[in-house]
Amino acid sequence: MDSIIPQLIANSLIAGAIYALVALGFNLIYGTTKFFNLTHGVVAAIGGYTVYFLTKKLPGLGASIQPLGDFFNSGTLGIIVTTIIGVVVAASVGWLLNRFLFKKLRERKASQMVFLVASLGAFTCLQAFLAILFTSQFQTLSSGAGDIVTFNVFGGIITQVQLAIIISVFVIMIALGVYLKRSLFGKSVEAISDNEQVAKIVGINTEKTIAIVCVIGSAIAGLAGVFVGYDTGLEPTMGMALLLKGVIASIIGGIGNVYGGVLGAFLLGFVENFGIWKISGEWKDAIAFTLLIVFLLVRPQGILKR
Repeated sequence: MDSIIPQLIANSLIAGAIYALVALGFNLIYGTTKFFNLTHGVVAAIGGYTVYFLTKKLPGLGASIQPLGDFFNSGTLGIIVTTIIGVVVAASVGWLLNRFLFKKLRERKASQMVFLVASLGAFTCLQAFLAILFTSQFQTLSSGAGDIVTFNVFGGIITQVQLAIIISVFVIMIALGVYLKRSLFGKSVEAISDNEQVAKIVGINTEKTIAIVCVIGSAIAGLAGVFVGYDTGLEPTMGMALLLKGVIASIIGGIGNVYGGVLGAFLLGFVENFGIWKISGEWKDAIAFTLLIVFLLVRPQGILKR
């Protein structure tokens, strides 16, 4: 019976790392703009589907494009290049959404409800766009089971992609935390988070700062989508599931706190995976929302304060 525990721990770390990537971007954007950006989930899906297009669709689009597609679909260099492109496309979508939707709403001093409805509408449109382009069928970025490299860590099996996910989370968390704490940009983000109007008065270019925040947050979300595509697979509706887990992790860890979001994500991953040890895996989402309700009732500010 105890032999399954190392694998449960490994699964918890993997799930927590994916949730943490989503939570990092979401927390950064929410902490600055103070609204629940529902498009964050579909931006992650766009990052994954960009890599899918480059590796699976591009090689078959014609003789002039095929050599480029073959490069994207071959070797470690091809994977790195396509991942970077996927992240850049996701970041660009995040910038476009902020520039042509959310900025307009801020100029009109729209309420939080208007922001929420607008982001839900954008989420629905982009999700439908992905379904039209790539169908609703489940897709995968990995070449096949024979190409998967696995490691045995204290009795738990973890793949090369999953190890990369875990390492990426801590690298991004530390880099983002240090950058926000020690740079002038980080001071601007903190000022806008405290009071956007006062930040404008003291000369901070709030719109430029918010745009950069949206780009960084969307880029991290895009990376999460790419990793999910390589680890499990892609489908147009994956954005909502990623968003919900990222939001739950952010709330229980501490909304607006970079380190708190990661801590909450790993806590959520462990509670979910150990919670379904003796019961059906269909209860995983119920366990996640139960944990959220407990924190909202007992410690609504989360584990770490903003």
